[in-house]
Amino acid sequence: QVQLVESGGGLVQAGGSLRLSCAASGRTFSSYAMGWFRQGPGKQRELVATITSGGSTNYADSVKGRFTISRDNAKNTMYLQMNSLKPEDTAVYYCNANRLLWGSVSDYWGQGTQVTVSS
Repeated sequence: QVQLVESGGGLVQAGGSLRLSCAASGRTFSSYAMGWFRQGPGKQRELVATITSGGSTNYADSVKGRFTISRDNAKNTMYLQMNSLKPEDTAVYYCNANRLLWGSVSDYWGQGTQVTVSS
């Protein structure tokens, strides 16, 4: 079992920055692929960024060049640095951990943290 706890959300003006953190429990954090997803008002949940266990990253087109995903395996923590925030970035941001091991998929979600960007 992996428990994920997000933090760092809040209210920020357009053009500002926030850094989200996702703290994971357990000793196998480094073996999980991790990701940030978000769900805006009246919208479906969408992928924001992912990072593999090896450190390869992938971003949604809407956040490329503005957001940076990273992980610190020694601290069991993943981060999302968000710069040049826009009102359309307003959403609940969720942390995800997933792993395929011996044919079995493990998939975990955090409770979410609210990010609100004012214009």
